[in-house]
Amino acid sequence: MRDALDLDHGSVGLLLLCLSAGSFLSVSLSGQLVSRLGAITVMRLCAALAAGSIILVGFSAVFVHEPWLTGVFLFTQGLGVASWNVASNVQGAALERSLGRTIMPLLHGFFSFGTVIGAGIGAGAAAINLSLAAHYGVMGLLVAGCVLGGARYFGEDGSRRTGSGSDKSLSRAWRESRTIFLGILVLGMALAEGAAADWVALALADGYETSEATGALGYAVFVSAMTAMRMLGGELIFRLGRVTMIRVSALTALAGLLIFTLGQSLPLAFIALALWGAGVALTFPLTMSAASDDPLHAAARVSVVSTIGYGAFLGGPPLLGLLANQIGLLPALSSISLLIVLALILSSNAAGYPRDPDAADHESIGK
Repeated sequence: MRDALDLDHGSVGLLLLCLSAGSFLSVSLSGQLVSRLGAITVMRLCAALAAGSIILVGFSAVFVHEPWLTGVFLFTQGLGVASWNVASNVQGAALERSLGRTIMPLLHGFFSFGTVIGAGIGAGAAAINLSLAAHYGVMGLLVAGCVLGGARYFGEDGSRRTGSGSDKSLSRAWRESRTIFLGILVLGMALAEGAAADWVALALADGYETSEATGALGYAVFVSAMTAMRMLGGELIFRLGRVTMIRVSALTALAGLLIFTLGQSLPLAFIALALWGAGVALTFPLTMSAASDDPLHAAARVSVVSTIGYGAFLGGPPLLGLLANQIGLLPALSSISLLIVLALILSSNAAGYPRDPDAADHESIGK
């Protein structure tokens, strides 16, 4: 895309900011959308918006050559993705309640699989010099087909509310200390996850003086460990419980991060990346489950927690970059340990909310 639009790195950063800005705006409004329309409807509409935007991003970059227009479609892609994300978590939590067992980490594991598959398709498209418009066109249709085809199998989630109830629920969620603390918990662990995505490959190449290929391999170790823990962590959660598992995860992530940033041994760094990836894998899905315990207020609480958590993805990368310019990349990454410790302190808030007395009746009506 940079080549198609003839951009420098700063301009590419501004384009990515359009995507982030759309996501942040959307996630802040997602609670009202899900409460008014229901999670299934929001997933369908927003996935269609995101998929259509993906197609238009490729078209505008290749055929129109206008960066501002590409930025507009990246913004609308962000609008679609973020609310779709919140609605997916609300629907996933409803499925958990229906089944009576923890499955949210497994669902997020498939999100990780999607990340890997998408990156692989992108690498393959680049290897055969496939046009950006063709690549994005195929991906947009694939995304729309997966979600719109799968949505017919979704069940009622009890998220839809009428009248002013949705506005009151969202306003109430922003005043709940437990919800805010869950958001801060997610913020710390999301920054630990996002920092790895943005900086690990470069930290290995520069901090450990290895090749770029080794740096990319290091990130692959991180993602593989995170995906494996999400797919296999259900039994651990069943045995240890949600709060204990979040604490164990935070301690594991903290150990991996400190070993990676303080050590000078490359083999040890790869072990540290595996610990780091396994440590951040479960906190986000477990926190989404905690925010969704009460179906009456699930959409509003997931929206608030997600909005706070998205701050890590928006502000984290540039702040770490500025700090790295002053003290070096590895020491800058070590500063994330402070937020992981904060998440550890706040872990008790994931125990769950006192049930709204109307929640059981509302949920049974939804079913």
